[in-house]
Amino acid sequence: QVQAVESGGGSVQAGGSLRLSCEVSGYTFSTICMAWFRQAPGRGREAVAGLYTGAGSTYYTDSVKGRFTISQDNAKNTVYLQMNSLKPEDTAMYYCAAIGSNIPRFCSISWSLEHSYRNWGQGTQVTVSS
Repeated sequence: QVQAVESGGGSVQAGGSLRLSCEVSGYTFSTICMAWFRQAPGRGREAVAGLYTGAGSTYYTDSVKGRFTISQDNAKNTVYLQMNSLKPEDTAMYYCAAIGSNIPRFCSISWSLEHSYRNWGQGTQVTVSS
């Protein structure tokens, strides 16, 4: 059974940092396209960062470039989202998403599309106060 389980959300002041974790099971970890999405109240789900585990290729939406870093730990089957210099507008529920793929190009093209993913975590809340 495929599972993606997030942890690490919380509340911080603007300028602070948080690290989110997403442990994935049921996939061959070396061939997964993964992404972090977020959804603020009243807004649609937005792709934040993506990663192809087979190559370590990473992708970011413009609003988080230079502040967020997505990374992987193969030994722990875990993908992380390190969030620095957090802003109030980063407040949202954060979700990790995963899909198995042997094609790195699929991830580079489709990482930001919700319908690309088969498995989603339950979400973890991030709240940034000003």
